[in-house]
Amino acid sequence: MANVIDQNEIFGTAFEPKVKNRFIMYIEGIPSFMIHAIARPTVAFEDITLDHINVKRKIQGKGEWQDITMTLYDPIVPSASQAVQEWIRLGMEFVTGRAGYSDFYKKDITINVLGPVGDKVEEWTLKGAYVKQAQYGDMSWADSAFIDITVTLRYDYAILQY
Repeated sequence: MANVIDQNEIFGTAFEPKVKNRFIMYIEGIPSFMIHAIARPTVAFEDITLDHINVKRKIQGKGEWQDITMTLYDPIVPSASQAVQEWIRLGMEFVTGRAGYSDFYKKDITINVLGPVGDKVEEWTLKGAYVKQAQYGDMSWADSAFIDITVTLRYDYAILQY
């Protein structure tokens, strides 16, 4: 008896791809409309080598979530520079030298990937995020582009909700 090939196996099934420009991100203290680019989470694992006579076996070690970069527009009002600086000041007040508790400066961040009609199709939650580095952009008389702020975020771990 001949096997019948399913038409879906040959031609594929209908699908709707996720696109890069359909997302919204929530961070306490930073309005969502300022965020115009964000990297999705990345995890990397250590290697553990087990030596036994003439053989090396490798197993997966501890996982570490990698830093992500976010880019913000910097409007005049409300100022993204000021919003980022306020977040930084929760961890380190440079004028007085006071350092903050991690409970003050670590935040949970939500990234929602949207479908074509605005529905949430994926949600990432970054737990314990804080500012590792902030670059407030360059100025140039020869350029009329928007000023961007690039913020590198470090976080404890990420959860993919769906």
